[in-house]
Amino acid sequence: MRRTIPLLLALAATPLLAGCLAKTALDVATAPVKVASKAADMATTSQSEADEKRGRALRKREERLGQLERRYWKLDGPCRSGDSAACAEQDAIGDEMAALRPTVPAE
Repeated sequence: MRRTIPLLLALAATPLLAGCLAKTALDVATAPVKVASKAADMATTSQSEADEKRGRALRKREERLGQLERRYWKLDGPCRSGDSAACAEQDAIGDEMAALRPTVPAE
């Protein structure tokens, strides 16, 4: 009698364990495919990610151009008043603006 109760419990639990074992076997079998697809995902850049990256770079260039233009016009008064250092800085800023302007699309 003592031996039959655990045996009956083990037999009753067998159908329940079959699902767990099948799921585990499926997880083990599909793991390499999941890992490989995740690696491929991480290695490639999607079109939307590339667009976002280009947009960020464009906004940074536009922001830099705006900063340079503000600084350029701030130096205009002192340069016209005869401050040669302000004129030299204004020329350097003008050169940087000229190099940056072709990379920023017109609005």
